[in-house]
Amino acid sequence: MSHRAANLPQLLSEARRWFEDALFASMEAAGEQPVTTAQASVFALLDTEGTTVSELARRIGVTRQTVHQAVHGLIGMGLLEQVPDPESARRRLIRTTAEGQRVHERAQATIKVIESVLTERIGPAPARALRDALTSDWGEPPLVAAP
Repeated sequence: MSHRAANLPQLLSEARRWFEDALFASMEAAGEQPVTTAQASVFALLDTEGTTVSELARRIGVTRQTVHQAVHGLIGMGLLEQVPDPESARRRLIRTTAEGQRVHERAQATIKVIESVLTERIGPAPARALRDALTSDWGEPPLVAAP
């Protein structure tokens, strides 16, 4: 990471890109199909029983059209499927296929290895402090006025 960023949101974004770059390159090197950041976000936020496109869009913070495009790319790759929602005839759920579950589990295992590399590089105490800070309850986002 270059640390050109001046504020915490930029640093967090840069750190996320570092993890994504490592994950995507590692998965492709292992022979997996390449995915986009949007597609990876869909996988990260899917419920086991399936999730609607609208709910995925809300969780990711993007438009339904963006999620729809990512989902249909993943359906085309055989990693997701669209099924009727048993609770509503009008809704469809997006869920992983068996192949999608295999790829997701491999990605999760790869992330653990990437985290261990980070721990080796920055040390166990800073890695633990980073995890503790990111998993702490930050409360509701504040409404502030700049001086």
